[in-house]
Amino acid sequence: MYKGQKVVVVLPAYNAAQTLEITYQEIPFDLVDEVILCDDCSRDNTVDVARELGIQHIIRHENNKGYGGNQKSLYNKALEIGGDIVIMLHPDYQYTPKLIPAMVNILGEGLYPAVLGSRILGMGALKGGMPLYKYVANRFLTFTQNLLINYKLSEYHTGYRAFHRELLEGIDFNANDDDFVFDNEMLSQIVYAGFDIAEVTCPTKYFEEASSINFRRSMKYGFGVLRVSLQHRLNKWGLLKLARYKKPS
Repeated sequence: MYKGQKVVVVLPAYNAAQTLEITYQEIPFDLVDEVILCDDCSRDNTVDVARELGIQHIIRHENNKGYGGNQKSLYNKALEIGGDIVIMLHPDYQYTPKLIPAMVNILGEGLYPAVLGSRILGMGALKGGMPLYKYVANRFLTFTQNLLINYKLSEYHTGYRAFHRELLEGIDFNANDDDFVFDNEMLSQIVYAGFDIAEVTCPTKYFEEASSINFRRSMKYGFGVLRVSLQHRLNKWGLLKLARYKKPS
């Protein structure tokens, strides 16, 4: 709890059995009230590990819905249980839970309604082992997105994100794609709706057990990101009307 605001950590899990415990043990439970894990039909025993750890809320998809579909289940559940500050933390230990207090403070003090953990600020991505081709693609896509969306972020592709309840209720994240491009559609919605976004420097780790998408999926994601940014600009110009930019009823 932070100044009367309920803090919820959400974990989008897929085959995270090997890294879930070390991630969970570093969550600062002096601040965090509840944890929700959504298992997207893993092939390992992620759910068993989650139960052994005593995670309060476990959602299990009987069919794989994708990274975006996983987040939808998590955010909807977080709102349902009364979460005011919602932090998405990957259970693959690629992002450190030790940044949660900083994110909670920014949101809880009303400084910003959204916070991203940026791997690019401070060169954390390369130091943490991000493949060079992914780093170059990240820089190119972010540069293009900043131009089209007319915003300024160091990166749009981090999976470490925190949101205040008012933001989650102010955009229709359920209208977004179920795949990886969900993240960029959500950031587009946030900027489109006029919410501001803070960034904090985030170290990251690349290792065998950490989740990563292959080159083919990366290419699909890259083209999807460019499509989202172009759609954002066309909507701003009134040349396109997509349902995801409408405020939820």
